[in-house]
Amino acid sequence: MDKEREQLQRCVSSEGEYRAQQMFGTERRAAAFYRNQMESEINANMQSFIAGQDMVFISTANAKGECDCSFRAGTTGFVRILDSKWLAYPEYRGNGVMASIGNILENPQIGLMFIDFFQSTVGLHVNGKAKVLTNDEIIRLPNVTDAIRDDASVNGGRHPECWALVEVEEAFIHCSKHIPLLKKLDKPVHWGTDDEHLKGSSFFKETR
Repeated sequence: MDKEREQLQRCVSSEGEYRAQQMFGTERRAAAFYRNQMESEINANMQSFIAGQDMVFISTANAKGECDCSFRAGTTGFVRILDSKWLAYPEYRGNGVMASIGNILENPQIGLMFIDFFQSTVGLHVNGKAKVLTNDEIIRLPNVTDAIRDDASVNGGRHPECWALVEVEEAFIHCSKHIPLLKKLDKPVHWGTDDEHLKGSSFFKETR
């Protein structure tokens, strides 16, 4: 048991995580998960999964640890894989707040959550460290892909304002048992529009 506990402590990402496992008696289950599911890079199956996704949820925090969760979507495979330790996603024109990018400039820790709602109903956590690159900087990376070079150029009126380059530290499954199976419907996407109606930006506004 002591050996198992030592191994568990080496795997946990925080002291609080380990304390919670002790508090609720989940150490054995956690140890099995770390042993069987936790990867320090994105393996071939994970890379294939990411390449098939058109959305991702992003978690960042500022220097004080205040968190923000955001959402990104694009064409299938818009999160680009450089190799088993590196991936990148483009930041397109949005509301101008730049909350996620601003947090990364203060605190590189990032969590990405990919969920396939439409086929496997499986999720993939990817945690690591991010840095912000310009289009010119990312195309000069030694392991840059042709897909990233194409994305960094003007494409159908869309052009990334910058990129988040993520160094993968851990990757693991989110099991399917509580993920709903959804049906994808056609919806016109108006990339970069400032039309208030098309953006739905007044959805939560209260009339005075």
